[in-house]
Amino acid sequence: MAIGHSPDDTTMAMLTGHRHAMREADFVADWSFEDQQRSGGQRHIALVAHDHMKSELADWAGHNRDLLARHRIYATGTTGRILQERLERSVDLFLSGPLGGDQQIGAGIAQGVIDALIFFWDPLEPQPHDPDVKALLRIATLWNIPVASNRTTADMIVTSPLFSGNYTPVPPPFLRGEAPGDDAARTAHVQG
Repeated sequence: MAIGHSPDDTTMAMLTGHRHAMREADFVADWSFEDQQRSGGQRHIALVAHDHMKSELADWAGHNRDLLARHRIYATGTTGRILQERLERSVDLFLSGPLGGDQQIGAGIAQGVIDALIFFWDPLEPQPHDPDVKALLRIATLWNIPVASNRTTADMIVTSPLFSGNYTPVPPPFLRGEAPGDDAARTAHVQG
């Protein structure tokens, strides 16, 4: 949680009873990568938060409710349920992060379905699934999608005219036939 910022009552009420409570719902997900039609300017955004950052992400999403309404939202288990309540809309739910949700989001990125990752991770708390988190951030970087790890970066990404416009990211080097470190090919692509 940011210094000087405390979650509002709605966020705290949503968090009550959610933290560390494993339920049968944590083992299923209601998403599918089928029928992923997009309307003009719509993005598919994955929202993820570690336990101590869920209130911060819920507050950020509430502040950006109208902007997010134009986009399809995906989220891991508990975070997704909190966001559904906060945003009063449906969210495509993956498994809880430690139970495979991070890998599911990574698969969506690799398949070209997920366009952006907003991941409020907790830099002060070790996570038992740190390798999964690192793998997710690696996939997002590999596939050249925007990634925000904090509120300021998330604001800058979603309010950019490129985000809601017809911007198409540059494909990753391996899809352009470039070898890693092939600066000549990269320069030719940028200039061409």
